[in-house]
Amino acid sequence: MVFLIFKDRKIYLGISLMKYDIAAKTSTKVMERNWDIAGSYFTENGTYQVTYINQDAKNVIEVMNVASGKNIDLPAFDNMDITNVGFSSDEKSMRFYAGGSHTPSNLFVYDLETKKQTKLTDVLNDEIQAQDLVTAEVIRFKSFDGLEIPAIYYKPHQASADSKVPALVWVHGGPGGQSRQNFSSMIQYIVNHGYAVLAVNNRGSSGYGKTFFQMDDLNHGDKDLKDCVEGKNWLAQQPEIAAEKIGIIGGSYGGYMTMAALTYAPEEFAVGVNLFGVTNWIRTLRSIPPWWEAQKEALYLELGDPNSADSVRLRKISPLFHTDKVTKPLIVLQGSKDPRVLQVESDEIVAGVRKNGVPVEYVLFEDEGHGFVKKKNQIEAYSRVLKFLDVYLKKDKGTPIKDVKSIDMGSDSIN
Repeated sequence: MVFLIFKDRKIYLGISLMKYDIAAKTSTKVMERNWDIAGSYFTENGTYQVTYINQDAKNVIEVMNVASGKNIDLPAFDNMDITNVGFSSDEKSMRFYAGGSHTPSNLFVYDLETKKQTKLTDVLNDEIQAQDLVTAEVIRFKSFDGLEIPAIYYKPHQASADSKVPALVWVHGGPGGQSRQNFSSMIQYIVNHGYAVLAVNNRGSSGYGKTFFQMDDLNHGDKDLKDCVEGKNWLAQQPEIAAEKIGIIGGSYGGYMTMAALTYAPEEFAVGVNLFGVTNWIRTLRSIPPWWEAQKEALYLELGDPNSADSVRLRKISPLFHTDKVTKPLIVLQGSKDPRVLQVESDEIVAGVRKNGVPVEYVLFEDEGHGFVKKKNQIEAYSRVLKFLDVYLKKDKGTPIKDVKSIDMGSDSIN
């Protein structure tokens, strides 16, 4: 009896796929790729082996016929990728999702014998014109120390050297997350309204091997932040970008990076958009609930133990204790029921920055947790961010709207 395991992994990363013989207690390498192998399984009857590969921030799927040892041909799409597959019980049909950075994924059924494919869904809102959405481009730039940093670039259709646009550096969650080449309604909304977005996969991001993943261990707010600054510098060099109008945006760890940028590199970015970001690492790491014990151990290894001498460094890199350095406009969005980044994080950072006389807007959703899942709240959040950017980054004429902290956003949803 054998089963498959991953080797050379950090959390969920993989490079080699191994076969382990339980009786003999020996392992054999069965697959190796230049990109991280994210998962692999056999179909119910063992006819196919399905393997997911995280290739340059997008899913590449291989379906191997076990008998022949060769990969079968999968349907091909222009500017779209198959992101997920599944098989019928008789293994004659395959369902799959296909999508891309410019379109949400739709569900298809594929007959493996006749090669006929049938599209079952069309999930793009009827009010959205598909041609208005932007296809992202993977770019790379050199950071301060020569390290090559991957990023995903969304350029508005109207952007050109004769029609320069403002821009945002987008930082993913984590630590250790990854911006991927998939559909983001928020990014598309921002880009559609005339803002370029560069989603930076700074050192410490997953998907690029264990060495790259570990490069920000016990160093957050330093080299990872410098990567984001160099991403801003790359944007500033593009002929279609208004170099003086570049902000930074991110959620969770990305929200921390937003506040770190405004705190430790206060003149680099014109504005900051903090989506439920960590601002006090000591409190955040100490508040991890006991049922997240495995995650807590991993975070302590990566960030430091707040109950040890590491607390000195954690305080140093926590923006909450250095709010007097913030000089640029800021908007903060937070869910009051967030169990990961507590509301007090955002309450206190807003209060601290306001003491500087800096424009600060605060949007608090009483019925949201870590991220905004209710459609009504998503619409409100995106709209508030856009209005903030129009006033303080694009500098369109307008009046900043007041906090909605005391407004009950309700629990209604829009399907």
